[in-house]
Amino acid sequence: MAVPVIMPKQGQTVESCIITKWHKKKGDTVNIGDILFSYETDKAAFDEEAKVEGTLLAIYYDEGDDVPVLSTVCVIGQEGEDISDFGPQVEEKSDAERSMAEEHKEEEIGEETDIVEAAGPIPGQELKISPRARNLAAKAGVDYRMATPTGPEGRIIERDIRRLMDSRAVATPSAMAEYLKLDEADQLVGTGIGGRITTVDVEYAKTAGIRHELAEYETAEAEPAEADYEEIKLSNIRKVIAKAMHQSLVNSAQLTLHTSFDATEILAFRRKIKEQGTRLGLGDITLNDIILYAVSRTLLNHRELNAHFLDDRMLLFKHVNLGVAVDTERGLMVPTIYSADTRSLSEISNEAKKLIESCRKGSINPDYLKGGTFTVTNLGTLGVEYFTPILNPPQTGILGVNTIVQRVRQEGDKLVTYPAMGLSLTFDHRAVDGAPAARFLQELKTNLENFSIFLAK
Repeated sequence: MAVPVIMPKQGQTVESCIITKWHKKKGDTVNIGDILFSYETDKAAFDEEAKVEGTLLAIYYDEGDDVPVLSTVCVIGQEGEDISDFGPQVEEKSDAERSMAEEHKEEEIGEETDIVEAAGPIPGQELKISPRARNLAAKAGVDYRMATPTGPEGRIIERDIRRLMDSRAVATPSAMAEYLKLDEADQLVGTGIGGRITTVDVEYAKTAGIRHELAEYETAEAEPAEADYEEIKLSNIRKVIAKAMHQSLVNSAQLTLHTSFDATEILAFRRKIKEQGTRLGLGDITLNDIILYAVSRTLLNHRELNAHFLDDRMLLFKHVNLGVAVDTERGLMVPTIYSADTRSLSEISNEAKKLIESCRKGSINPDYLKGGTFTVTNLGTLGVEYFTPILNPPQTGILGVNTIVQRVRQEGDKLVTYPAMGLSLTFDHRAVDGAPAARFLQELKTNLENFSIFLAK
């Protein structure tokens, strides 16, 4: 019996996903557990495994296609089986038939007409549009001013909007109103799923003046026989990260403070965990887990750093939703340990490991990639002594964890060495002043240097 493979719904807010690679082709034999295709949202990437065995009878979408969730992507079954009832073309056909009927009805009954100003092909020209077509444009998120009218008396009707949907960038419903106010809106590049224009793109265009320049490049008279570089296409995740990082620097006042603390206490605690942890039923608690625990408690006394800055107001959170920066092959991801301040050290350690593994496997639920109130990023394992973390807006703070180096201090008449671990706090100076930020670092340093006592609180 033929079985359809649908596009999973990864998280409550995900409406569609982009297929990035097919690992099987039509006619291939498929076993349970084989990877059929890879796909991504705007925040994470995933692999879809076969749940049944058989032959891949049909593939309905290509690499790069933006596929609505719960749509049939392919069908697995036995050769010769009837699969005419599967696939998006069945629904599209019925939709098209309804659309044609509605268009004929529009033309026959002569619906009331709205008057709008065109943005193209002749800017400033008045255009007529039927209410049905205008409603479809609003639902689809396209700029109806760019449509070429084919209805009676030069009126834009529903089929004109559908053609426009196939050839123009689509804006999300929340971005549409502001998008229509932009000059040269038709040149704006979207970074959302399937190239959709989002509120982030619109705000970026307004504040930074970024526009997609349409230009033709003349071919050089002499070209090298072989290019001395490799051109790669950026993934959707990489584009989102790039724009988010740039906007973070453009739209906030970031300042970084550096300090270090004596890591003798946490190193000794870590040794005891390794020696006795198995007997006590504890997992492998790392130095990073210890820092996450200390940060989750220390932030409760510094609420302006456990906050979101929203230009004219701030949200001060009662619990710490701790973001943990994770380096993956697909790019940087920041999953969230929700209410970390209510969890034990062991619980934080276990949750962090599960989230990190899910990110690196590409199986993280996108719902876990949002809602953070403060972020910790660790480059210490790579030998970095100091660095400047970039904020994850609208968060007001991010802590960078550095490597351990041996330093010297004077104790009485002697110079002694000790292991010093660096901490780098970046904060939004619009929301937090330097002294309060320094006090957070000072308290965190004290808590880590006296971790065994701090843990007993």
